[in-house]
Amino acid sequence: MLEKPYSFKVFGVEAIAILLALIFIAPFYFVFGNSVKSFAELLTNTASLPTSLHWDNYSRAWEALNFPLALRNSFVITVLSNIGLVFISSMAAYRLVRHPSRLNRVLFSLFVAAMVIPFQTIMIPMVKLFSWLSLINTIPGIVICYMGLGVSFTIFLYCGFIKSIPREIEESAVVDGCTPYGTFFRIIVPLLKPMTVTAIVLNSLWIWNDFLTPLLFLQKPGLQTIQTATNTLFGQYMKQWDLALAALVMGMIPVMVFFLCLQRFVIKGIADGAVKG
Repeated sequence: MLEKPYSFKVFGVEAIAILLALIFIAPFYFVFGNSVKSFAELLTNTASLPTSLHWDNYSRAWEALNFPLALRNSFVITVLSNIGLVFISSMAAYRLVRHPSRLNRVLFSLFVAAMVIPFQTIMIPMVKLFSWLSLINTIPGIVICYMGLGVSFTIFLYCGFIKSIPREIEESAVVDGCTPYGTFFRIIVPLLKPMTVTAIVLNSLWIWNDFLTPLLFLQKPGLQTIQTATNTLFGQYMKQWDLALAALVMGMIPVMVFFLCLQRFVIKGIADGAVKG
């Protein structure tokens, strides 16, 4: 089979792709490059390469923010929220898809409609409600908050994927004596693995990087996440950019590694979920 000749059109497409890649990589260059500069050099030569590497920015940020505590809080909140979202959303989506009654269609429409409601429009009523329930400044409180905010999107993902699963598989399990719960947990849940990983990755990126929700619901210093702890470096008269950028890098690394390790499952889950979704 003859290869197509390398044309000017192909060269133009590749050049545009490289240019777009450089544009998207540029923020990472500024964050990583400036995180090892001195404060004075950072302010005067932001776009240049560092003349000397100040790795002590990381150790100073580690101590100033009590970074292990903030890392633990972010990790616990992200893990617990994902467990709740996956458990509730998968079961709800299975019921909505496999029992297409008028009520379930209305419920699915409400879940989809809830995805377009900005958080800023409901945050004040939510803070008042959670305060009344004594859930402010508690890990369970913010986990419940994230579960409520993320359940619509997660159900939407699962519904599209479950539609691509043949009903014959479940019917065979019922013939073999499986109960409805046994069919779901033994047959459906393993098949949902690509979409489950996709939901976990997407929700983790959102929860880990979220700033506004922890700022509203976790106001005690011992409950700060990485994002809210980093915000303490910006005061009225002083902004410690050198430490803040180092903290941002340390906060980015776990979620970046997590995403890179699971990105193939994300692509597969989205592609499979779009078959009949």
